[in-house]
Amino acid sequence: MSDINPREARDLGMSRTISRRDFFDGVAMTAGVATLGSLTGCSGDGSPGGAGPVQPGVRGDTAAALSVPHALRDDRFWQHAGTPEPTGETYDLVVVGGGVSGVSAAHEWLSRDPAARVLILDNHDELGEEPRIGAVSVWTPEGRELLDRLGIAVREPDGRHYPGLGMYDSVLCDRETYPVERLICFTPEIEAEQWVGRLPLADRARRDLLALYRDPADWFPGLSRERKQERLANLTYSAFLLDVCGAHPDVERFCRTMPSADWAYDARAFGAIDAWGRADGWEFPGFRGLRLDRDKPSRFNSPTVQKEWGEPRVHCLPQRGRTLVRTMLARMIPGFTGSRDHEPADRRRLDLPANPVRFRLSSPVVSVRHDGPPDTASSVIVGYFDGHAVRTVGAGSVIMACWHTVIPHLVPELPDDQRRALREAVKQPLLQATVRLRDGEAWRRVGVHRTRWTGAYWCLSELDPRADPAGPVTARLVATPCRSELGPAEGAVAGRHALLRTPYDHLEYTVRDQLARLLGPGGLDPATDIEAITIDRWGHAQAPEYCRPWHAFYPDGPFPADLARRRFGRIAIAGSDAIPAARTDAAITAACRAVTELTA
Repeated sequence: MSDINPREARDLGMSRTISRRDFFDGVAMTAGVATLGSLTGCSGDGSPGGAGPVQPGVRGDTAAALSVPHALRDDRFWQHAGTPEPTGETYDLVVVGGGVSGVSAAHEWLSRDPAARVLILDNHDELGEEPRIGAVSVWTPEGRELLDRLGIAVREPDGRHYPGLGMYDSVLCDRETYPVERLICFTPEIEAEQWVGRLPLADRARRDLLALYRDPADWFPGLSRERKQERLANLTYSAFLLDVCGAHPDVERFCRTMPSADWAYDARAFGAIDAWGRADGWEFPGFRGLRLDRDKPSRFNSPTVQKEWGEPRVHCLPQRGRTLVRTMLARMIPGFTGSRDHEPADRRRLDLPANPVRFRLSSPVVSVRHDGPPDTASSVIVGYFDGHAVRTVGAGSVIMACWHTVIPHLVPELPDDQRRALREAVKQPLLQATVRLRDGEAWRRVGVHRTRWTGAYWCLSELDPRADPAGPVTARLVATPCRSELGPAEGAVAGRHALLRTPYDHLEYTVRDQLARLLGPGGLDPATDIEAITIDRWGHAQAPEYCRPWHAFYPDGPFPADLARRRFGRIAIAGSDAIPAARTDAAITAACRAVTELTA
């Protein structure tokens, strides 16, 4: 913690013994990388090729989970792997990837053929949690059908719970952005003039912001609705504020993180057309003067904005990725409970020979090839690394439910145009901190349940829905490392590299520091009131979604994902990248489509 003041760290409780977990891409950071060191160049001690020294407390892409994919990417794997060794196992279906899409594919396949034998191969060493983007989602028919089959109910959010306790949405103008730190609560009775007047902005900035809320101009006079939308489609929201509205830079800084928690990048990358589509209440001001009817979305709106337009937004917090994965596995694997309390026993049951579905952890796939010409082959040979050698199994069909950027390294016989399309799916990095607190009284005294930060490391802090402040509560913080000023793709790569270099103690410090700044006035003592911290670091979290102004081919096409997900012989491609959209239901939809392609 060389960059952290020791006295501040002590005051924040950094030295106190609490439960800490640190995950990278859903996998606990452990010393298990050493078993791969000689093969992949990862030593596990923080030397080049690894992911830095192992730290206590983070969950999320460990060096062990990524070392084999990275070795394949760098053309190092097969130099040391040796000759593949057949296991003699054959399956009707092998699924590459054990996330929501992969397990959904296995579940759908088994529902169509209950006598089938299925193997799921995953590079992680435990059933991983998937990143949670945003708080709500509208489920696709495929997703709703699956949830109905699993007996999981989706429900509309209850917007009355926290306001009934005097706790509201809020924004904290933080010291990272402005000279004075100030919290603004959006209570029902507060008017824009009141809260804008309290912002620690320059006088002109307050006037500009109030005008954007109250009486924005028609920035494109004389243009038709379609032409106005087209103009918005060629701008980011930041560019709209600065270049079209002529707003003071402090206004752009105030609005910058409005899309961050839902989209994993900020207003410098978020399209103005989608900001218009999401404008509501305190979010995304400046569009009212355009007089664009809101009876339907623009054809330039991104797929997610179009999908959610005018629909009741359904809470998906109870259906987090890990919950869905465990529930589906409990239906397919005899004796598997899906309960965290039975985790050791459940792990032993995952890969028993008698299971109709076997789930093999710590088994990164390294090759997928047809046993003959792809157009006539009746089977596929799948190779995976078990930590010691490459083993192979036979499969009647294979579904690739992994990151699309990995697939060209696993299926080298794919056509060149499809390989190029797969490589375009660059995922966004994301962090989530889950903090267990002794109680939520400090939140109640401050009068907030959700806070957007304008420039601090964590852009969102919120209580889980319907928590009782009088008892133990869980809070969630979200950080988005994307360098948004570079655009979604290049910014994701730069942010991911920065994330890999960020030590856990810095992350814990920022969590404690921001909660103390927000809740200290309500009596929170981070040194005594924080009981546990779990940090999920996702280097590859949110699937890229086609959006303007970054994808000139949208919405008319052709779309790279259509080519990328094209079936190849007995190999079909799933995963949320195949939609592409960063939603749990998108992963399910892609899985059902892949199963249909192979069984129709």
